Amino acid sequence: MTTAHPGEAALPVKHRWLLTIGVMGAMVMQILDTTIANVALPHMQTSLGATMDSVTWVLTSYIVATAIALPATGWLSDRFGSRNLFLIAVGGFIIASMLCGTAVNLEEMVLFRIFQGVFAAFINPLSQTAMLDINPPERHAKAMAVWGMGVMVGPILGPVIGGWLTESYNWRWVFYVNLPVGALTFAILWFLLPSRPKGARGFDITGFALIAIAVAAFQLMLDRGQAEDWFQSWEIIGWAALSAMFAWMALVHLATAKNPLFDRHLFKNRNLVTGMFFMLVIGLATMAPMALLPPMLQSLFGYPVIDTGLLLAPRGLGVLVTMFLAGQLMGRIDPRWMIGIGLAIFSFSLWQMAHWSLEMDWRPVAISGFVQGLGMGLVFMPLNAMAFATLGPQYRTDGASLLNLFRSIGASAGISMVTMFLARNTQISHADIGQHVTAQTIPSLDLSAADRFGSLAEGVFAAANAEVTRQAMMIAYIDDFYLMAIVSIAVLPLVLLLKRPAKIEIVHSE
Repeated sequence: MTTAHPGEAALPVKHRWLLTIGVMGAMVMQILDTTIANVALPHMQTSLGATMDSVTWVLTSYIVATAIALPATGWLSDRFGSRNLFLIAVGGFIIASMLCGTAVNLEEMVLFRIFQGVFAAFINPLSQTAMLDINPPERHAKAMAVWGMGVMVGPILGPVIGGWLTESYNWRWVFYVNLPVGALTFAILWFLLPSRPKGARGFDITGFALIAIAVAAFQLMLDRGQAEDWFQSWEIIGWAALSAMFAWMALVHLATAKNPLFDRHLFKNRNLVTGMFFMLVIGLATMAPMALLPPMLQSLFGYPVIDTGLLLAPRGLGVLVTMFLAGQLMGRIDPRWMIGIGLAIFSFSLWQMAHWSLEMDWRPVAISGFVQGLGMGLVFMPLNAMAFATLGPQYRTDGASLLNLFRSIGASAGISMVTMFLARNTQISHADIGQHVTAQTIPSLDLSAADRFGSLAEGVFAAANAEVTRQAMMIAYIDDFYLMAIVSIAVLPLVLLLKRPAKIEIVHSE
């Protein structure tokens, strides 16, 4: 594929905005499914006859399957054509969603979620590549802004839509909702989507197997870690050792193989490699709050599912504002400034969240969420644009696969990390607070009077323990927010490693 010149797209198409709707519809549908099923898990557990521990495989199987399949996207695109692979991925995702909605036991559900995850793996990088291919170079920043809005807003809308569908209809509609959206998307792609040229490229089965095993073992370690008390368990130690061993072998193989899974020129591109590290941190720092906030708002503050979703909506609004702004500013100011400012704003929002208390109302949640969205939008769009700015068109699909893989790994690691610290810091804070709850500090909790009041005293002690637990959990959440703020600031120096592309004049009208 030749490099596109200003004013000329790599794959020119008619009705570009209609095709953009189709591409974005497929991507948003896939992104929503990473979070939309979370709120329906309790309902699935009852319906499928699963235990609290085993029902989490509904989420794990999807995540692991997606992570394993992602590295093969570039080869499959070259082998079968990007158009064919995109259509197969969307069609397969729709069918797998329908099958998930009809599952009658946990085994069927996990199997269908694996199929859904495999097809989902191809949609993200192919949609990102398509957005770049159908737009001329001067519109790439705007294309990445539109694409990034779906990536960042999707996980926010997922719990809201999932909660509403589950409460109003049935948990199966969490999957059935993909059918009408997917059918419309598939039709648009079928009529308008062009194809990249096919390439005679051998498949590095050894490299793929090594990466797949390393990623799968890592994901299983993260998913099982909390339940098995992390490295106190030989199972978790085994997954960690397996992941590290195969990751090392994969690196050696990619560096020495004659025809590796990923062209080694990809790893010589400074912007792409720096972008991969950024994606790890972005996945960690953006997905972790989204995983923490819904249970915190529901369990500690007593908000119902729908209200929780509405409180998270300002984050999406902030993303939309700054992604639109970043799209207008790209080409006029150094994108590295936008990324740095975005990280600072994002860290500030986490610092705001670290000052929350149980006595606050809904306003601090909405305000800090909006501020966080502003930071996320300023980071994500310019970073994606810069990662591809110095990358040849022939490397876009593989580059998009690597960026999405690293973001997925970062998100999984971030969610597991904050969940672990939440559980441990809750226990520590509970012990610290509990030792100060005595008859001297709270006379009504005099243990010597417990025998005289019987069940009434037991109720008082239970209420006191519940309040101690509530306060301890709030402290643990605050500690997590502080940690993510520090991580977000610590990654700022990576901005200096990004290479600014040649200035491109941005066209603002059709």
